[in-house]
Amino acid sequence: MDPYAEWESSQIDPHVPFHASSHHHHHTWAKTYHSFPQLYIQPRTTQEIRKVVTLAQRCRRRLVVVGCAHSPSDLTCTSSWMVNLDHYNKLLAMDKSSHRVTMQAGIRLSDLIARLKENGLAMPNLGSIDNQSIAGAFATATHGSSTRHGLLSQSVLSLKIMLADGRELQCAPDKHADLFSAALVSLGALGIITEVVFQAVPAFKIQWSQSLHPLQDIISDWEKGLWSRAEFTRVWWLPYKKKVVRWRADKTDEDIRLPSSTPWTGTLGFHIYHTLLYISTWFPRILPVLESFVLRVQYGFTYDGAHTTAVQEGQSGLLMNCLYSQFVNEWAIPLERGPEALTRLSAWLHGDQETSRIPYDLNGIYVHAPIEVRVTDTSTNPGTRPYLDSTVPSGPTLYLNATLYRPYNTDPPCRKRYYEAFEWLMKELGGRPHWAKNFSTVTKDEIHSMYPQMREWLRVRHEVDPDGLFVGDWHRRLILPTSQGELPLPFEERRSRVEAAKTGGFNWFGQLPTTSSSPHSSEESFDMIHGAEAMQSGTVPVGAGEGK
Repeated sequence: MDPYAEWESSQIDPHVPFHASSHHHHHTWAKTYHSFPQLYIQPRTTQEIRKVVTLAQRCRRRLVVVGCAHSPSDLTCTSSWMVNLDHYNKLLAMDKSSHRVTMQAGIRLSDLIARLKENGLAMPNLGSIDNQSIAGAFATATHGSSTRHGLLSQSVLSLKIMLADGRELQCAPDKHADLFSAALVSLGALGIITEVVFQAVPAFKIQWSQSLHPLQDIISDWEKGLWSRAEFTRVWWLPYKKKVVRWRADKTDEDIRLPSSTPWTGTLGFHIYHTLLYISTWFPRILPVLESFVLRVQYGFTYDGAHTTAVQEGQSGLLMNCLYSQFVNEWAIPLERGPEALTRLSAWLHGDQETSRIPYDLNGIYVHAPIEVRVTDTSTNPGTRPYLDSTVPSGPTLYLNATLYRPYNTDPPCRKRYYEAFEWLMKELGGRPHWAKNFSTVTKDEIHSMYPQMREWLRVRHEVDPDGLFVGDWHRRLILPTSQGELPLPFEERRSRVEAAKTGGFNWFGQLPTTSSSPHSSEESFDMIHGAEAMQSGTVPVGAGEGK
């Protein structure tokens, strides 16, 4: 550990442990980015989290909170101090009559699901995976696929957040409401979310079916009940074959009936497909042919109308296997623009420039399948809408996810131009990128124009963290205003360089502020931040202490 940080740690609440290591290699789940934090810290109590915040202030170190790092972007990369809450993961209270559950924010969804199941409860909706922490899931606007459900944050009733000055505040729709609206999609830039009160539901089973259809049949059914007949619906589109796998599920009381499997849909098919994707890195023309293999390996289908059914517990049946390391570029557009989006993107991938009207050359571009299509609807939610909610406020939202696999951590050659074309179309259709994904052509001005309440979020962010203790290069590049000649915030971390990693992806390096040479002056500086600047905050009133 840095000698100065070690000295400071011994001076601040010496009886409170400081669980830190200095040799941590951080990487995203997909290994798209790697970084090497100066300290990797795993607090176990609220007091330990407060000590981390105090030390970071005194040592002039930015804090980055990370869970499973499932976002494939550089959002969680740092050369500063990284905080992981895997050991801050207790279930604190459960009201079985109201189904309200209180938990520490580091609990992983998989562990939460297991604990809820023991008590006859469940989460009302899920995304594709359950590896994330509860705080990380809603902080990036995670969603499932149902017009009867919105973002996961829709079920968050209240939360506690540790601010840069060391105070832990409780916020809810009727308490520090601005902070609550900002923290529901915080992007890690407001503070450390420490506690969550969540609205669970009685445990349920789902009966699901998936079937193979021509793309045109799905488009024809778009406004005739495709997305509303069942509670949960999602679609996987194979663009070269112009086929779609439609998955639907409703709650049921039937007995569990697990889906059948074959060697092709199991380990054998997994490794063969992985190898074929790797070969396609050098011979991308085989990708259209591989779609037939995808249908057999992932879905077990060989002809139109083929279908499979099963009955599973909802918390397992709603999940899916992400298979391999991947880039994910997902956008939210109005549901009614879906047929146009699919028709134009399909035309572009088949070389029909006139129909697609996408001004990018297709020559030599071959993409992976499937393209994931999902829905949500937050427009009927009477609760708090996050300032940075990416969904359409006036109706259902369609999500299109252009996934590109990275077989054996090798990047596909089509990524740059494919994503340029895809993002161009999404922007023309009024889309917004998913915060946690790999969007690459979006400017800060475009982001600000997409979010009418961005100014409110920025106001709250500045009030609770004026010196940028939780601000990194990703935030500055895409969200925070930049004026000519403006200096970085005192604790803000800027990217210094990015270089190719030997194992694939990129190594990310940040530029850190110089630590204070005087322990006395650092303490004075922290006391000033803790007092005078905190009192100037309009969002957080003077005297708002822990849990108040």
